[in-house]
Amino acid sequence: MDEAHKAKLAQGRNDARAVKGYLEFLEDNRPKRGRRRTEEGIKQRLLIIESELESASPLARLNMYQEQMDLAAELEAMGEQVDGSELRAAFVEAARRYSESKGISRAAFKQMGVDAATIREAGIL
Repeated sequence: MDEAHKAKLAQGRNDARAVKGYLEFLEDNRPKRGRRRTEEGIKQRLLIIESELESASPLARLNMYQEQMDLAAELEAMGEQVDGSELRAAFVEAARRYSESKGISRAAFKQMGVDAATIREAGIL
């Protein structure tokens, strides 16, 4: 295997990693279905759970503790802004080569949640 072939294989691995990273970012940050919870609503629910804990059965208390932890994590995550600009930039650079080598269409990327502007910028035909 010559150096050019090795370089082409390495480029393919890097392209796949860039595409995978951006698609996973989109998947992880996709809006959830249903009505969005507000910070106030979460805090109210936490107060309700706190007031009901003492009188709850052991099994109900177990579930309430877990709900408290889940709500606290959700409340903490509300303040965080996720920046995917580096992943997007890597995707834009690699996606065309990746799509051409694998025969992946624009429509397939759209089905995965990649917006039209990003597809256009990547030059995917």
